[in-house]
Amino acid sequence: MRRRLARALGALGCEEAELSVWLCDDVAIRDLHGRYLGDDTPTNVMSFALREGEFGDLEPEVLGDVVVSVETAQRDAEEAGTPVQEEVTFLVLHGILHLLGYDHEGEQAHRAAEMEAREEELYRLVRDEA
Repeated sequence: MRRRLARALGALGCEEAELSVWLCDDVAIRDLHGRYLGDDTPTNVMSFALREGEFGDLEPEVLGDVVVSVETAQRDAEEAGTPVQEEVTFLVLHGILHLLGYDHEGEQAHRAAEMEAREEELYRLVRDEA
């Protein structure tokens, strides 16, 4: 996965970027989801951007954290008929785009198609490397 993510970051102009990826279970992501978004349910992916806020420009190469529930990803993969590794890769890419300011919810819902197109482009790019 490391090579795939490096390739995606390069395509996004973030060759020197740093991020963390945490693969966890539903219990852990449910806790985060409740604590930070007020939703007491598990979700598939969450992103925590470090380039935002008052001190977001201190370490611009540090993008932030992407958290993926492998349990939720497994259920999503089974439903879609895809390997769980591919689902996790797609979710990490989705999270990276959030770290870079892409959004598809709330005030940015009108940009959902743009984010989805970028996700698909990146996924094809990294999948072709596999």
